[in-house]
Amino acid sequence: MSADDRTLPASPAHSTEKQPPYDPHADDTIRDGNNSIQSDVQLKDAEKGPSTPPAQVNWGQDAPDGGLEAWLVIVGNWCACFCSFGWINSIGTFEDYYSAELLRGYSESDISWIPSLQIFFMMAMGPVVGKIFDSYGPRWLMIGGSLLHVFGLMMASISTEYYQIMLSQGVCSAIGVASVFQAALACIGGWFNQKRGIAYGIAATGGSVGGVIFPIMVSRLIDEISFEWAMRISAFLILALLVIATATVKTRTPPIPSRATGDQFIQPLTEPAFVAVMIGIFLFTIGFFVPVTYLVVQGISAGMDPDLAGYLVPILNAGSLFGRLLSGFAGDKIGRYNAFIIVCYITGIMVLALWIPASSDQAIIAFAVLFGFFSGAYISLIAALIVQISPLREIGIRTGLVFLLASIGGLTTGPMAGRILDASGWDGVKIFAGVLCLAGTTFVLAARIKLAGPGLTTVF
Repeated sequence: MSADDRTLPASPAHSTEKQPPYDPHADDTIRDGNNSIQSDVQLKDAEKGPSTPPAQVNWGQDAPDGGLEAWLVIVGNWCACFCSFGWINSIGTFEDYYSAELLRGYSESDISWIPSLQIFFMMAMGPVVGKIFDSYGPRWLMIGGSLLHVFGLMMASISTEYYQIMLSQGVCSAIGVASVFQAALACIGGWFNQKRGIAYGIAATGGSVGGVIFPIMVSRLIDEISFEWAMRISAFLILALLVIATATVKTRTPPIPSRATGDQFIQPLTEPAFVAVMIGIFLFTIGFFVPVTYLVVQGISAGMDPDLAGYLVPILNAGSLFGRLLSGFAGDKIGRYNAFIIVCYITGIMVLALWIPASSDQAIIAFAVLFGFFSGAYISLIAALIVQISPLREIGIRTGLVFLLASIGGLTTGPMAGRILDASGWDGVKIFAGVLCLAGTTFVLAARIKLAGPGLTTVF
């Protein structure tokens, strides 16, 4: 067999695009609509003895798609998402307390940098965490990240100054969160193939449940006990769950230690489809975090009772619980890219069609539920999109690159939306969020067309 003949059999996902010739120096040379990827080693093995169809010798095809070990990995991922995205989703509670009590002398803009830094570090550590994961697996990342996350919260409980809160909660805890959730998510792809979407969806519901529990728990504990013990109790709960996560999350294949090279970071940036996914996630991240950050403030400004407005974020996260499950299930049936594109387009439309005219309590609550439900695909399918177009040995690095770019969006969302609010009012903020959600989804659509063609019925 010549190098140029090593292409996949014709399939609907490739009927409109010719596969590139086999490159003996490339790790990722052949893909199909079911995220089938072949390495040079696998292709050489396939040439020995009776030939095996190329689509059946890639790393995704032999995933167990179930079994005790595989589902324990999902249990660990659920706990990791609860303690990472679930915790980050409670940042509005702390921002309200800091502005009213602990950091009363600081402006809202100054205080907003604390949650912004949390989001930034949670994602910006991606390339570093990814490279460590690719070389050494998740265990030390999980242990180190758990210690940093809990230590940061414990230090925040005894902090009284702005810089102390910034370092403990905005930096130390956030770096721990990055290590935990990125290492855990990167393990799922090796255990699941046909059920990969629902596996990611189940894991992502941990963030939804945490996003419901933490805001309510923290606000009640602050009112009834103290801020200090609210942080400590939260830290103890997180520690218990991360012990479970560390014990259950593992890779299916042993990692191969290697030295980081510039090519490992540059190669993905030469692939148009991967770059389109990166840009799409970056833009959607900005649009997504605008309602998450400002929904409570907008509700209060529209006349909503502050006590009721405090429940908007838990309501949003409750809606996302079902959205993450259903988008993961749909991804396995119609394709992960297809599910992401459909649901995220609806998310952008919801922002423009429902949030702009929303002024009553009922309308704002309805928007919170629907936005949470449809935006659930953003959290549950990000990793699945990256895994589907990445070789096994580079999942960590490529996931890290996507999160690194997205972190810039997370860091700048608050300041940008705040400037727009000052200049154009709430309508400007809402239009800004909706347009960016639609623009980000369009870039992911472009990647899908590049990889699988324009056919609407192609499962990809």
